[in-house]
Amino acid sequence: MTVRLAMEGVAGVKSVKVDFEAKTATVVYDPSTATVAAIAAASTDAGYPAKAIGS
Repeated sequence: MTVRLAMEGVAGVKSVKVDFEAKTATVVYDPSTATVAAIAAASTDAGYPAKAIGS
């Protein structure tokens, strides 16, 4: 499972763009359905520890 697929699997996530070189991901999501914590947890569970760095 890739980190992108893991984050896309969170309900409410609309799109994910991963930049492995910069070690970042840009996620578009519905805040009424998904949370930053859930998206970060999905990334971490896929082997890529994550945290929010901006909004």
